[in-house]
Amino acid sequence: MDMINFMFFDSTIILIIPALLLSMYAQHKVKSTFDRYSRIASKSGMTGVQVAEKLLYASGVMDVKVEHTKGQLTDHYDPRDKTVRLSDAVYNVRSLAALGVAAHEVGHAVQHNEDYGPLAMRSGLFPVVNIGSRFAPWIIMIGLVIGYTAQWGMTLLNIGIVLFSFTVLFQLVTLPVEFNASSRAIALLTQEGILSNEEAAPAKKVLDAAALTYVAAAIASVMSLIRLILISRRR
Repeated sequence: MDMINFMFFDSTIILIIPALLLSMYAQHKVKSTFDRYSRIASKSGMTGVQVAEKLLYASGVMDVKVEHTKGQLTDHYDPRDKTVRLSDAVYNVRSLAALGVAAHEVGHAVQHNEDYGPLAMRSGLFPVVNIGSRFAPWIIMIGLVIGYTAQWGMTLLNIGIVLFSFTVLFQLVTLPVEFNASSRAIALLTQEGILSNEEAAPAKKVLDAAALTYVAAAIASVMSLIRLILISRRR
């Protein structure tokens, strides 16, 4: 929604400025925290891929594979083909940061295996959100422009707002999914003896920093939605 936010610069822009600043801080925080604990190797000597495979087995999840994916912090769990994908900085790396991220993605795989409610809800929303994220900005932009002269422009604006609201809901539902995956990750790492309590603390800091990016994104989306609703009513 950045295109909308900056094309229509008015008094309501104040609603999203704090959220944008928080997003910038969150991005800096996750990068600096990950970089810091990427320099500290775990005492277990295990790599990210080894930890992921061990935790999947320990959790009784036997139908999920672990693969390497290119990029920096592009780690994710794909429920469509049941695959944990670990990035260059995690897959063959023995650092506390890498093990924390690997365990986090396993947390998502365990959620999927257990039919964790918020994850199922997020997956159900994805098709609608995928369509909405493509078309909502354009519909809203056209509605805002035409709304000055034609009533149907306001109808377009309201349709765009409804579509965007699904994106906001998706990001809100993402929060418990991410927090729960991180909680599972730290618990598994310590229960399986991969990290000591002292080592788990830095790994948790990495995951907490990553979670902040989701919080910032959710706040930014909520503020953008409120802003669009205020503009719609004012028109």
